[in-house]
Amino acid sequence: MSREISIVIKPEYIKNYSNGHPLISKESVVDWSKVKEGSLLNLTNSKGKFIAQGYHGIQNKGYGWVLSLHKEEKIDVSYFAKKIVTALKYRDEFFSDKHTTAFRVFNGEGDGIGGITIDYFDGFFLITWYSLGIYEFKDEILKALKQSVDYKGIYQKKRFDGKGKYLEDSSDFVCGKEADAPIIVKENGASFAIYLDDGAMVGVFLDQKEVRKAIRDRYSKNKTMLNTFSYTGAFSIFGALGGSKKTTSVDLAKRSLAKTREHFKINNIDLKSQDIIVEDVFHYFKYAVRKKLSFDIVVLDPPSFARSKKHTFSASKDYVNLLKEAVQITAKDGIIVASTNSANFSMKTFKDFISKAFKESNTNYSIEESYTLPKDFRVTPKFKEGDYLKVVFIRICSSH
Repeated sequence: MSREISIVIKPEYIKNYSNGHPLISKESVVDWSKVKEGSLLNLTNSKGKFIAQGYHGIQNKGYGWVLSLHKEEKIDVSYFAKKIVTALKYRDEFFSDKHTTAFRVFNGEGDGIGGITIDYFDGFFLITWYSLGIYEFKDEILKALKQSVDYKGIYQKKRFDGKGKYLEDSSDFVCGKEADAPIIVKENGASFAIYLDDGAMVGVFLDQKEVRKAIRDRYSKNKTMLNTFSYTGAFSIFGALGGSKKTTSVDLAKRSLAKTREHFKINNIDLKSQDIIVEDVFHYFKYAVRKKLSFDIVVLDPPSFARSKKHTFSASKDYVNLLKEAVQITAKDGIIVASTNSANFSMKTFKDFISKAFKESNTNYSIEESYTLPKDFRVTPKFKEGDYLKVVFIRICSSH
């Protein structure tokens, strides 16, 4: 275990930490110069009075996380085990759901330890480490996990290299038995192919499960769907399973073609009525406008930031324009599923983007429903930025 270092918190930040704000920001600390990543931190005021315990780990969000507001609490195996067991109890219902066998069991600061997530895939557990700092506690956290769960195997992913990026090891396997590739998991009855030892991504984003279910159950019957930034086609799968006439999946990544085909096949969906296109989404929009194509459902789920040869996309700067592109090719009375995982702005701001885009497009709209993170992606009210997901179902009404 790393040695403990006392750091002095600037006066204007003390109340925040005393009230349970979990993220330790760079600017809140008087001096970082003697602190190594992975150090246990004793947060104090200028007179040495205890405020909180935490650790130093650099992520794109900040410089570390608070672990405890109690001076005497030991940050050891039993501390981590207690947090993990509490997190598992909170998700009891998920373990008995035979229709969904993949979900999050530990969601960083929402479950009391920022910088780490743990996902469950039909008996296999995947730990994702978001900083070198939290990775320094690997032995204690692994021991705590192993004594708290029954597992087939445990895998890990390191999403850091000093710049918060994914760090590739030769293998992500940690212990237990190695999984067959892929593991076929269920989500609300549909099947997904999961690869735990194949780069940064595993094949599906678990935070969108409620949105996919809504698309299948309430929106897709006899409709045409365009799924942009489609990754492995998860939205398209649910559209097809909901009875859509045709799905079109568009993504720039070449891998998306084989992965999307695989998902259609394992769900016994006929590939003939599905289009899978490897292309820059912005080029595809122009093509669709030129060809006067129109879709009943358009799914917009871009990354927060993306760069292709000709385009750079930033959700906070460019989402309004993205919506305006989508409006042009969405049928009257059609639905745009607007989604963002950007933590930089609120749901209110996102709805302001929607309002601006439709005003500039001279088009009326109504909001059918909206979603944030599902229950297994637990968030804390002390850190609202943790509830990053914002999804709004927008219905196109007749123009002015």
